[in-house]
Amino acid sequence: MIGRIVIAEVRPSTPSGHPAKAVVGEVVPVSADIFRDGHDILAARVRWRATDKDGEWSESPLHLVGNDRWEGTLEASALGPHEMVIEAWTDTYATWRHKVTAKLGAGQDLSTEFAEAAAMLAARSRKVPKEDRPALAAARAALQDESLSAWDRLRDTLDSDVGKLLEGPGSPRELTRTRNFPLWVDRERALYGAWYELFPRSEGGFRATADHRLPAVADMGFDILYLPPIHPIGATKRKGRGNTLTPAPDDPGSPWAIGSEEGGHTAINAELGTEEDFAYLVDRARSLGMEIALDYALQCSPDHPWVRDHPEWFHRRPDGSIAFAENPPKKYEDIYPINFWPAKEPDRIALWEACRDIFLHWIERGIRVFRVDNPHTKPLAFWEWVIPSVRDRFPETIFLAEAFTRPKMMAALAAVGFSQSYTYFTWRTAKWELEEYLTELSEGPVADYMRPNFWPNTPDILSGPLRGGGPAAFKIRFVLAATLTPSYGVYSGYELYENDPASDTNEEYADSEKYTLKTRDWNTPDSLAPWITQINRFRREHPALHRLRNIRFIRSTNDQILAFSKLSDDGADAVIVVVNLDPHSTQEATLRLDLTALGLPADRPFNVTDVFTGLTFIWGPSPYVRLDPSEPAHLLSVRPVSR
Repeated sequence: MIGRIVIAEVRPSTPSGHPAKAVVGEVVPVSADIFRDGHDILAARVRWRATDKDGEWSESPLHLVGNDRWEGTLEASALGPHEMVIEAWTDTYATWRHKVTAKLGAGQDLSTEFAEAAAMLAARSRKVPKEDRPALAAARAALQDESLSAWDRLRDTLDSDVGKLLEGPGSPRELTRTRNFPLWVDRERALYGAWYELFPRSEGGFRATADHRLPAVADMGFDILYLPPIHPIGATKRKGRGNTLTPAPDDPGSPWAIGSEEGGHTAINAELGTEEDFAYLVDRARSLGMEIALDYALQCSPDHPWVRDHPEWFHRRPDGSIAFAENPPKKYEDIYPINFWPAKEPDRIALWEACRDIFLHWIERGIRVFRVDNPHTKPLAFWEWVIPSVRDRFPETIFLAEAFTRPKMMAALAAVGFSQSYTYFTWRTAKWELEEYLTELSEGPVADYMRPNFWPNTPDILSGPLRGGGPAAFKIRFVLAATLTPSYGVYSGYELYENDPASDTNEEYADSEKYTLKTRDWNTPDSLAPWITQINRFRREHPALHRLRNIRFIRSTNDQILAFSKLSDDGADAVIVVVNLDPHSTQEATLRLDLTALGLPADRPFNVTDVFTGLTFIWGPSPYVRLDPSEPAHLLSVRPVSR
């Protein structure tokens, strides 16, 4: 039922009641609509704690920002499940203070206000520490001394120190509180990180990848090396080069056609190495400050042991045969999708537990990051069950949803537990599209629980300006992905400007690495690697780029110039990013800066230093910029001019 005080539209929260998201140390915005009848003044606060430890409650005030909307922040310091509650109450002291000062100024009788204050002080004196009681007693005595002037009687009660003692609800019955809202707190990598996708078979297997390619990826500043499926690949209906149905004898097949006589999702493709070789790769990555992410793809080749041992886990055609995967007009004859809702309940339970055990198998081998293939083709109920059941034991585990699908399904996957999500960034190229999309992701309701991970390309997607594009296009899309959001990723070959699409209508790469081995010259002199390294270093040096909700777009006089700023949680670090979206022409613009959003005074200039040139400039609120496609961006650190 609605009480005297209404608290509604609480954020952070999810529409489904699943936990909203934060990371350890992140300053998370909290807000709610709070109001009541009449003219009494309200006060409100947010309280939170770790639920698995029955920890002490932390609290922070909420402040009225207009139209009955209250805002504040919380900051969780521990990994795992938390709960949050909003509390509001009638601020008896503030209401009294407002009324008495208005009457005092109008010269009206204050006898009622004297009595109200005396009663308020007496009630509160029983709740404050003993050492604070004399101040309340003195204020009460002055209120009751009719020999004093009205102002002198009020002076002590209006004092700010006494006012602080009177803050907060006077009694529990005055307090209105919401239900406890769940909040899941991840480690920092769930929000901030640079991903690099690589097919280890093209590099010669696990050990060759660890010794020869991994150090270069680490040197570029990437945090996570993501590997497509590393399991045995089926022979039945194996795909050949270019996704044909007639493979040559040496065609390796698609890694997503998982399973053979050698094993399924917990086995390793012998062509990549052994268990020991994989452990060597994981350890080598860790020594370089990186993590290995594995692909979690719940589908099977016709040769997977599950097909033989558990035919009830698969979809059947009317003729009794198992149906292969389709996404018309595409056909995946080498893959059987799993039926996650078999007719018999024991079969469903056994299947779900087997799928959970795949996670646990690889976690025991040092993996804590998973990129989940096509989660939108599996029931939400499965993810709602399996993600918490893994996190109960390993709360540091991160799940990236590869769900290029409808917006509501993407949001629902995030709500039920996925740490991050692929997005529509690949298809957002115009300035207005990028600003609209980032505003939705950073400020809209999904910002409470859906973390974007921007990928300019994947093995499946070569889209937008990259199709046939030159170095400028690759630079533009990279700097946007790496700075608009805290998490981004690229598929290997990006630094070599690989840009040949399968056709005018097919977004995949020509001669896709999904079906063949790629040989690349990583030492080519015009590689984008040095530029990538520079940007990743800038990202690491600037905490402002480790957050999403802090993005503020800057007005510019040219629709081909996108500009935005970010300010760190503590206000100590600010950056400005300016990008020419046109890979073919030089563009120029005048910017209109909001200096308050940068934590800068509005009445004096400030310094900006460009990471690419090292040059420092003095800017004011309306700087001019000019960007050539060969150097299409400014990455600027901001600091006040020394007096």
